[in-house]
Amino acid sequence: MHKLQWIQHKIFNREDLARECNVWRATQKKIVFTNGCFDILHHGHLDLLARAADFGNILIVGINTDNSVQRLKGIDRPVTGEQDRAFQVASLLCVDAVCLFDEATPEALIKLIKPDVLVKGGDYTIDKIVGADFVKSTGGAVEIIPFVEGYSTSSLINKIKNL
Repeated sequence: MHKLQWIQHKIFNREDLARECNVWRATQKKIVFTNGCFDILHHGHLDLLARAADFGNILIVGINTDNSVQRLKGIDRPVTGEQDRAFQVASLLCVDAVCLFDEATPEALIKLIKPDVLVKGGDYTIDKIVGADFVKSTGGAVEIIPFVEGYSTSSLINKIKNL
């Protein structure tokens, strides 16, 4: 398989992702899930994804659609379109699957794939992590990765605007 095909093969719709999760689960793979906008990929994102991948065998990343990002972040966001963001995240070696979601939260996607581990960045507390109760109720774990100081998409956008 050519590298470009390998990347594109990691971008799933929900139905195909659910089937693939069943295959991974049947082969005793530990499934990890995290999510975000990943608008302008930066060191903080890469650190989170690499550390999240260490909690299992398969890392699935839920990515907010453009409409979802606009509802969360405002009309000027996202800077990068959803297909480009999905492609960028799927190109990372530590990521096994990417799936877009249009809702305000990834709760429906989490319930569909039933991850063994749910991971979020250090700007969250466990009581604020959507899906944490569900994952724990199925015997899974919730992990919080420490935030990498000095890295945020908003600060990058402000820096660019000030140039």
